[in-house]
Amino acid sequence: STRQMAMSLQCVPEPNVHVFDARGVARRFRHSAIFGALGALHNGEAMRFINDHDPIPLLEQLGQCFGGQLSVTYRQRDEYGVVIDFGITGLPEA
Repeated sequence: STRQMAMSLQCVPEPNVHVFDARGVARRFRHSAIFGALGALHNGEAMRFINDHDPIPLLEQLGQCFGGQLSVTYRQRDEYGVVIDFGITGLPEA
């Protein structure tokens, strides 16, 4: 379908970018799963978040939790959905 094609354009594999397609996660688990996935990232890695809507309240919660360590880059925002790259920097080295 056109929708699948439009969303798949942003899912080309890239080094250090891990895809998280929230459309396949039950709504009641989404926020917990997203926080867990971001918490598992290392410096310089990104999570490519795919969703059927723009998660404005979630972005506010993530900003409060991760502060300046989180970068948010919209790759796609249209009638087909949203694709956001969340990046993590400034974490203590393990």
